[in-house]
Parts: sequence; structure tokens; C-alpha cells
Amino acid sequence: MKKDILFILLLAAGLMSSCKKSFLNQQPLSQLSPGSSFSSADELQLYINSFYNDVLPSFTDIYSNTTDNIITAQLSQQLIGNLTVPVSGGGWSWSALRNINFFLQNYSKGGLTGNITAPYVGAARFFRAYFYFKMVQQFGDVPWYSGAINANDSSLLLKPRDSRMLVIDSVLADLDYAIANLPTQKSVDQITKWTALALKSRVCLYEGTWRKYHANDVFGKDSYGHPLTGADSLLQECVDASNALMNSGQYTIYTSTPDQAYAELFNSPTPISSEVILARTFSAALQVYQNVNYYTVSPSYGKPGLNQELVNTYLMKDDSSFTDIPGYDTMQFYQSVQNRDPRLLQTVRGPGYTRLGSTKELAPDFGATVTGYQLTKFVGPASQDPISKSLNPLPIFRYAEILLNYAEAKAELGTLTQADIDKSIKLLRDRVGMPDLNMAYANANPDPYMESEYPNVTGSNKGVLLEIRRERRIELVMEGFRWNDLMRWAAGALLAKQFYGEYFPGPGSYDLNGDGKPDVVIYTGAEPPTQQGVVYLQLGSDITLSDGNSGNIIINGDITKTFHENRDYLDPIPTQELLLNPNLKQNPGW
Repeated sequence: MKKDILFILLLAAGLMSSCKKSFLNQQPLSQLSPGSSFSSADELQLYINSFYNDVLPSFTDIYSNTTDNIITAQLSQQLIGNLTVPVSGGGWSWSALRNINFFLQNYSKGGLTGNITAPYVGAARFFRAYFYFKMVQQFGDVPWYSGAINANDSSLLLKPRDSRMLVIDSVLADLDYAIANLPTQKSVDQITKWTALALKSRVCLYEGTWRKYHANDVFGKDSYGHPLTGADSLLQECVDASNALMNSGQYTIYTSTPDQAYAELFNSPTPISSEVILARTFSAALQVYQNVNYYTVSPSYGKPGLNQELVNTYLMKDDSSFTDIPGYDTMQFYQSVQNRDPRLLQTVRGPGYTRLGSTKELAPDFGATVTGYQLTKFVGPASQDPISKSLNPLPIFRYAEILLNYAEAKAELGTLTQADIDKSIKLLRDRVGMPDLNMAYANANPDPYMESEYPNVTGSNKGVLLEIRRERRIELVMEGFRWNDLMRWAAGALLAKQFYGEYFPGPGSYDLNGDGKPDVVIYTGAEPPTQQGVVYLQLGSDITLSDGNSGNIIINGDITKTFHENRDYLDPIPTQELLLNPNLKQNPGW
């Protein structure tokens, strides 16, 4: 009977409207007798389990984030800069928070002692922190609710937005409680103390750099006009949380061989728990799948591929810059991917690439990638190519991010040393056999290509900060970070640049993987006689090159992209919400 009551409770919570007024006006769930539903640890856990799907990113949120990293044949209205204010929805959804706050308001009514309930309260507060962090990233100031709201409480129903400073302080208080009370036993699919430390590291880096790089624009104030202060304090909290994880001895960077280790981390059928802190896991037995294979090998999801500009940032194996090579921008594919940071050819198809479980070498398939840089990160065996049949886990938090957070926060604070780099960035480079990052050299010789990407990076640590940003982009590509990184760095202008694919000198037959056989033919006029396994692209129709008959592939060349610096760093609040609650204030520029 108890399980039936809890199931009904969960079902009712799950069916609530995302509209703020409609969910806040529901009959209080406390009338469903929580005292009889929270009377055992199992029942507490059952309720907590609902938060994993409600709050954490879905599998598509993790791998299909198209920014200036991964390019597809279609661009979202947000990426184009043509987002409009929605009538409803748009991410302004609060039902998950109500479920969390209902638990926090009622968990003690089952009569369990504090030593039993504390870990579950810690988990709920972790999820509330995660929920609110995402809301701040999207909307900035949002109303902070610490409990489920009575239908007649008009003061809370019509509450204005709270300053993001108050919200972030509340998020960190939740995380500090979670860190102190969650289990210390590692788990790749359950929230632990280490997950909470990882989220705190992420939150503090994001908010600290947001406040630093937006200090002199409209987003450097809350909706009440108060300056967003405390950037350095937040960055130091990032360092401290990261350091606590690093010193715990719980996690290491996974290694095997430089030419395989990075790829193995993502195509492993089970999470590599030495590095993965938390992951979404999947099961054929339970019929729970994700879709990354179909996303990368079929044309149905816009034929994703890496942007040429990102490919340009991968270093050479000797640590020199690819973009320092004379004529780098007219190199053809096969030559351009030689002797590069091994993560490049463990992220996209290149010479020697084979599918898991096969020995057949495969070139990039222009039927499945619009740029020519076909993704292989996360791609499993061919048996999982049908739609929604992929099974490999997708990390939400992994140790590599913590090392990157630590190095970036210390560099922003001006406290970074070579010893700090050696216990963070060095470990990522060691995995793939790349030379060490030398802080003094980087600061004395900032990379001009990276300088052009991030012109607002200044100061004595400019060069090493640029290198840390390079490492972050390459290491975490396709893991859901890039959009938020650009927003916190005030680097949204990069989204307005033209996106390109690989370079072709003109019409002709091209061997992309060096096996002596053509893989793609670019032609004008009538289609030439075809060969099996070769993709034929008509110039000016199937493919457009930047210089007419030669150049880089132009992606979405007929679309004018813009980024509105005084608007697009935050999303708009739906008009329906502004009508329902006149105390809400719209974001700048909308």
C-alpha cells in the first residue's frame, strides 16, 4: 500500500504543468499523507530516484549541443540569433523544483531519525542546486523557492525575481549540505559527496567568470541594478572544491595508449569509474537506450561535423600551433590531420579509423557529415547504429573537467603556478602523449589564433589562459559545455562567425584516408559515372566552397547569423509568465 501511495504521488507530480501559475496552484501534495510515504529508507530513495530524469541532462543534451563546435545542416533559431520571446515554455518550467521542495518539506514526517534521512536530504538539495544553477545560466535572476507553495499564498505566487547573487548563495548552501551529508562511496550512477563537489566546482567557475567578464556590460548587474560582486571569492571556492576532489584520491585520469585512451573513455560499454564521477547509463535488458550512433552515421540529424575553426585549434604533436604552419588554411584533409594532438583523430574519422569490432578502415562519410569531420566520439559498434540503440554511458561529470576548472580558476585569480599546471593540465596531455604545457612560455608567447578568438582575455596570465581554454574546448567537446563557456566568457560573438568545413582546391576526386581509393568526388555539370562507396557532390548545389571553385566548405552560407551582445547572453521569460505575474521583469533586450 505504501508503494502504491508513493507511485500515485510521483505520477501526480510528473503530470503537473510546466506553467508556473498552474503548477503552483495545485492542491498541496502534503495532503497525500507523506507521513505514510516516507517511513523507510527505501521509500525516501524511491522518491529521490525521480529527480535523476527530471533534473539531470538528457542524452541529447550531452552530445548534440550545436554551437561553434559541432555544425549541422540546420541551425537553431538561438544559434542564428533569431530567437523570439515564446508565449510559454522556453525553459521556464518549475515542476521539478516543486517535487524536490515537496520532499524537503515532508521527508521528516515519516518519523525516521536524522542519521537515516540526512543522505537523502543531501541528494534532494544537490538536485535543487542543479536545478537552480541551470535556471540561472538560462535566465539570470529567478525567484528562489525553498518550499512547496500553498495555493493561496499570493505573496509567493506573485514573487518577483531574486538576484542571481542570492540564488547562487542558496545553491552553494545546498551544495555544502550535500557535500557534508552524501555518501562517500563512489558511484557512477548515484549522487555522492564527490558529485556534489564536482557540481560546486562547476557552479563557482561559471559564476565567478560570468561576474568577471560581464562586469562592464548590462549582464554585470542583477535585475535590480545591483552590480554582481564576489567574482574572486567564487573562483577561490572553485579552486577549493576542485582541490578537495583532487586530494581525495578517489579519481584519476584514465590511460592506456596515447592513440586509444581518449576514445576508449567514451566508447566503453561500461563507465570507466576511475575518471567518470557521474554518468547516464543504459541497458538493453531494461530497453533503455541513447542515440549517439544514429546521430553520427545517418543523415537524419543534420549530418553533424566539427567546425573547421575548432579543428584549427588542435595543436601539433610537438606542441606547436597548427595555425603557425604556412599554408595551413589550404591544406587538404589527409595532410592536415597528420601529427596532430591525438584527441583529434579520437574525435573524428581520419586515416586508419575502424569501427569497434571491425578491421575495415573507413574514411569520413560525406553522406553523414556536413563538414567532412565526421564525429566518432561516443560511437559504439555498428550493431548499435539503428535509431535509439546505443548503449555506452554518457558522462555528466568526469575528473578531467575538475582539473580544467582548477587550472582556469587559478589562472583567473592570478595564483596559478607551474606546479598547478603539472597536477592538472599535464595529466590530460599525458593521457595522449602531448608535451607539457609550459606556463612561462605560454605567457611570453600568446598564440595569435587564440588571441583573435578571445580578444577580452588580458593580463599577465593571458597566454596560459588561452591555452587552458584550448584544452577545455578540445577535451570536453561534445559533452555539453561549449554554449555555457561562451556565455560566461562574454564570447558570444564567436557564434556569429561563418561556419566552415574542410578545404578542397576545386572539383576532382579525393582520397581522404590515404588508402589510394577515392572517397568523395566534387564535380560540375553532369554527374560522372559513379563508383560504389564514393560520395558525389555537385559544386554549387550539394557543396559550396568559400572561394567559388575552391576553398573551405561553407555551412549554411545563405543564413545570416548575428549575436546581440546586449540581449543574447540570457534567454527571454515567456510572455505568458509576465502576464500571470506582473512582478516579473523581462531580461535585457527582449
